[in-house]
Amino acid sequence: MRVSGLPRLLALIFVLITTWIFVRSYISFNMKTIRLPRWMAGSAYKEKPVVKIKCGLSKSCPANFLAFKITSGAANVVGPSMCLEDQVIMSPVKNNVGRGLNIALVNGTTGMILRQKSFDMYSGDASILVKFLKEIPAGMLVLVASYDDPGTKMNDEIRQLFSSMGSAYAKQLGFRDSWVFLGARDLKGKSPFEQFLKNSPDTNKYEGWPELLELEGCVPRKVY
Repeated sequence: MRVSGLPRLLALIFVLITTWIFVRSYISFNMKTIRLPRWMAGSAYKEKPVVKIKCGLSKSCPANFLAFKITSGAANVVGPSMCLEDQVIMSPVKNNVGRGLNIALVNGTTGMILRQKSFDMYSGDASILVKFLKEIPAGMLVLVASYDDPGTKMNDEIRQLFSSMGSAYAKQLGFRDSWVFLGARDLKGKSPFEQFLKNSPDTNKYEGWPELLELEGCVPRKVY
C-alpha cells in the first residue's frame, strides 16, 4: 500500500507543478501581448494635446467671430483686464489700467487693436472722455471695464454716448458700481454683451464695493 501510494503522490505533485507553470506562462504571455503593441507603437500612444481656447473661454468661437473676455476691477485693489483673440489688451500686469473707466478700441472687422486708455472718473476726466468717445471711428468695437469708481463724475453726455453704443446700464451707472461692456459706434439696438452690478451695502462682496464682473463671448466681426 505504501509503495503504490508513492506514484500517486508523485503524479499529483507533477500535475500541480505543470498547472502552475502553465498558468504562470499564460499570464506572462497575456501581459506581453498587452504591452507589446504599446512599446511597438511608440508615439502612437502619446496623450492627445490639449486644445487651447482663445482668452480661456469655455468653448471656441466659430469662424468670423472674435473671442473676448473682459473682467472688471476688484474693489480698489486689483485692476481690470481685457483679452481679445488671445491677446491681452489691458491688465495690471501690462500696467495700462487705472481707476474709473478702462476703454479699448478694436477694429470690428480685422480685430486689430486701435487704442486703449483709462479715464479717472473721480478726479475729473469727463471732458477728456467725451472728446475720446466722439472721435471713435466707425467700425470700432468698444470694450469697457470699470475699476474702483466709474460713475461719480459721469455726466449725461457720456451716458448718452455709451447708450448709443448699445449700453443698457450707462444711464444708471453710479459711485463704485461694477460694469463691463462691449458695444460699437452707432450700434443699432442694445448690445448683448454687458453686465452691471450696483454698489449696495446689502449685497457688496467687498467692503464698500460689489464683486468683480466677468464677461466673455464671441462677437461677430461685423456688428452693424
